[in-house]
Amino acid sequence: MDKKYYSNQINAILSEVKKAVIGKDQIIIKVLLAILCKGHVLIEDIPGVGKTTLALAFSKALSLEHNRMQFTPDVLPSDVTGFSIYNKNTNNFEFRKGVAFCNLFLADEINRTSSKTQSALLELMEEKSITVDGMTYRLPEPYTVIATQNPIGSAGTHNLPDSQLDRFMIKLSMGYPDFNGEVSILKSKANDNPLANVNPVANENVILALQEYISNIYIDDRIYEYIVSLSSATRNHPMLKLGISPRGTLALMNISRGIAVAMGRDYVIPDDISYICKDVFEHRVMLSSKAKLSEVTAGDVINEIIKSVPVPRIKG
Repeated sequence: MDKKYYSNQINAILSEVKKAVIGKDQIIIKVLLAILCKGHVLIEDIPGVGKTTLALAFSKALSLEHNRMQFTPDVLPSDVTGFSIYNKNTNNFEFRKGVAFCNLFLADEINRTSSKTQSALLELMEEKSITVDGMTYRLPEPYTVIATQNPIGSAGTHNLPDSQLDRFMIKLSMGYPDFNGEVSILKSKANDNPLANVNPVANENVILALQEYISNIYIDDRIYEYIVSLSSATRNHPMLKLGISPRGTLALMNISRGIAVAMGRDYVIPDDISYICKDVFEHRVMLSSKAKLSEVTAGDVINEIIKSVPVPRIKG
């Protein structure tokens, strides 16, 4: 199959999701690319802007088994991972799968649960497996976590540890719809549920084939050097006390391949990197005291780095 086939597959999925999520085309594209590049997505935004609808629309368009968990302080790690229970009839312990055993796991308001429960997600996000009582269970493929958190309401929340933030390929914010977009939302929901109009246009085999194709997209040596230069710049910037880890560098490389395929190319160009760099880097860096006093944001620093790092001359 040629690159046109894979590009058409991506466009077909995007068209279906857009039926339910109106006016957020760039967000939809980035979430799909993260899924196709075997990554996880953190959506930080206020309630009611369509975060859950977005995840449900993807699960339907991709024909993926999905589970949703509303994280609260009383959620236990075993609720997520599963647990062993004694069966007196067989005189053995039997494993009961937790909610994370699916293809698309929606972790709603992830920062409202305890740090202990948050840590239960570390292995499944990185290794795509879960270990309970010394036994390791593989999660189904493909596998993606889409987590949401509310940045405004701080009561009863627990900040995600840096090690967990680093496991999200990208962090996004949907924001309010524009005027025309909100009018379209009202019209679409006046007499119907837009999710009912989303049709399945892919399945597990299609997603796995796309993931395999994307993982082999060509990257020039100058692109590798460009990615590392961007990461290195964060580690030496005076406004940052924590720069990008090698995991973040790999995430930028991987998702840039997905962008190339979405654009109908079988090779990566610098514009692919600059397009997604902020979404990959912003949640991974930590501001210095100087930056906080100067009211400089992580996004400001990343934008400055993107502008300052020399761009290799590779034409699309």
